[in-house]
Amino acid sequence: MSTTDEHLLLRELTPQVLGAVVRRYGNFGAAEDAVQEALTAAALQWPLAGVPENPRAWLIQVAARKLTDQVRSESARRRRETKSVLESPEEQVVPPPDEAPVERDDALVLLFMCCHPALTRPSAIALTLRAVGGLTTAEIASAFLVPEATMAQRISRAKQSIKSSGVSFVLPPPERRDESLGAVLHVLYLIFNEGYAASSGETHQRVDLSTEAIRLARAAHELLPENGELNGLLALMLLTDARRPARSGPNAEIIPLDEQDRSLWNKEAIAEGAQLVTDAMTRGTVGSYLLQAAIAALHDEAARAEDTDWPQIAALYGVLLRMADNPAVALNHAVAVAMARGPAEGLALLEKLARDPRIKDHYRLHAVRAHLLERSGQLSAALQHYEAAAEKTASTPERNYLLLKIARLRSN
Repeated sequence: MSTTDEHLLLRELTPQVLGAVVRRYGNFGAAEDAVQEALTAAALQWPLAGVPENPRAWLIQVAARKLTDQVRSESARRRRETKSVLESPEEQVVPPPDEAPVERDDALVLLFMCCHPALTRPSAIALTLRAVGGLTTAEIASAFLVPEATMAQRISRAKQSIKSSGVSFVLPPPERRDESLGAVLHVLYLIFNEGYAASSGETHQRVDLSTEAIRLARAAHELLPENGELNGLLALMLLTDARRPARSGPNAEIIPLDEQDRSLWNKEAIAEGAQLVTDAMTRGTVGSYLLQAAIAALHDEAARAEDTDWPQIAALYGVLLRMADNPAVALNHAVAVAMARGPAEGLALLEKLARDPRIKDHYRLHAVRAHLLERSGQLSAALQHYEAAAEKTASTPERNYLLLKIARLRSN
């Protein structure tokens, strides 16, 4: 097995091992630390000694020993300080057998735990990537462009919040499951979006993040295959990520959707995503992720950019807007209306958004406005908004793309 294969195996096993250890011992923070030590030991030992016959059991056993050592050390310290020979029940740790039973829901429970309402969204994302995704603190810090020490503190506070909340390692009761699953889906959605189009930094795409989000969504889907919104989210990720090979040029420059070479799109991912949309649509309730997936499918199934069914896409965005007041959806709706009915109608919708404090200063509003002004022939006004967008974006590839648009307009 190659080093790359071992790395992928460890990431796949992380939630299974952590789930087994947390389920058995109950202490999320201590279990997560012990599992990370076991993963480190595997990364050092397996390339030399070979992957064990049962790698999951090996990791659980090593993590249990680490956890036992930690508790015994802490117990000894307490005895020295208190001169007491009594240990609390939490300190009685017995290593699990080599063949710890596999609990099918462990990974899903872990996802729910990492997305607990006690955590902020940034903390939930960081903890999910660390505990469920198997990413190191350094990898997560690099993805979100913060110092490793800052990310370590964020993860540490998240684990402390989980501990303080007293949440048990069980799936939420049925009456709270939909609400809790909503938080899980939102965190996975945010992870995917950051990977698909990084909000800042030198790289336009963080493939490791988008790939990890798809892997986690697929794992959750395998556990809850009948959930329409989970189907919708996985479909949305697959249909969107299918365009990744065509989104950048040879010099990593951004290629917009209408200029992409569609022969490079991943046809298998499109077929799988479209089938998920079809299956979920037949089950009744349609939520926001499923609607977004349906929109992505309309884009992906158009053989050419000019074949895109913009009236249908505009209609679906209209339904999304009626479901929730979301300025990002409103912006996309304005684009779809402009493509279906002409730039003037899209610009009229943008006038309303320009008064919305949630988005009025965002670079994307300026960029979309510039694009529609350019399409309507108002080149001077378009130039002003391209310049505003280039000034406000924190993404280097986005800025380079906008500066190129500016240079082309000025040369005309």
